[in-house]
Amino acid sequence: VNVGPNALFYLYSLQNQHLISMILKSICIRHNIHSNVLINTISLYVATIRNNHHLLLDGEHCENNTFGMYLMDNKQHVDNFTSIDHSKPNCLSNEHFKGVMDGEATAAFAGRIYVRRDAQKTLAYQSNNNLLLSDDAQINTKPQLIIDADDVKCSHGATVGQMDEDALFYLRARGIDEKEARQMLMFAFAHEIIEKIRVEPLKDRIDALVDTRLRGEISKCNTCALACKN
Repeated sequence: VNVGPNALFYLYSLQNQHLISMILKSICIRHNIHSNVLINTISLYVATIRNNHHLLLDGEHCENNTFGMYLMDNKQHVDNFTSIDHSKPNCLSNEHFKGVMDGEATAAFAGRIYVRRDAQKTLAYQSNNNLLLSDDAQINTKPQLIIDADDVKCSHGATVGQMDEDALFYLRARGIDEKEARQMLMFAFAHEIIEKIRVEPLKDRIDALVDTRLRGEISKCNTCALACKN
C-alpha cells in the first residue's frame, strides 16, 4: 500500500477461522508526507498464524499506529512480526500488541523499530503485554530498537504475567463471583486494543466476539460450515 501525501488509511483484520486453518498474512505500507495510517489485527481463532507488518515512514510528519490483539488456547500458535522504519524526520509511530494465552497455546512477538540517521525528532513507542492463564501457555517476546539518530524520543517494553489477584479480590469483595470477575478482567485487558477501532459498528461486533471467545462459548467461527472438532 502506497499512502499518498495527506492521506488517511485504516486497515482492520479479523482472524476467526477454525482449528485446521493456517494463515500467513503480510502487509507492506509506505508513508508519504503528512500521511496517517492505523492498523489493527485481531486474532481470535486459528491453528497457526503469522502476521507480518513492514512499515516505511518515508515522508515528514507521518503518523503510524499499529495495534494487535490475540486470544489463543488449545494448541494454537500466533506469531506477530513488525518492522517500522523511520527514514524521515518529525514522524510518530505507536505500536501496541496484547495477548491472552490459555491451554497449551504458544505465541511469539518480534517488533523492530529502526530510526535512520536523518530521522531526527522521531517519536516511537512500542509495547507488548501478555496474560498467561495456564502453566503450559508460552509467549516469546522480543521488542527491539535500532537508533542511528541522536535527537529522538523512543521507548519499548514487554510484560508477561498472570491474572492480577488484587484486582480479582477487589471484584469478588463486591459480590461478583470468581468466574465473572476473571471474565471482566480479561475483557478489560483486551479492550484496550479494540477501543482503537474507529468504526463503531465494527468495534461493537468485535467486542461481542471477544467477549464470547473469552467465555469459551465458541470453538469455531459462527459462519464456518466445517464444524471442526477441538
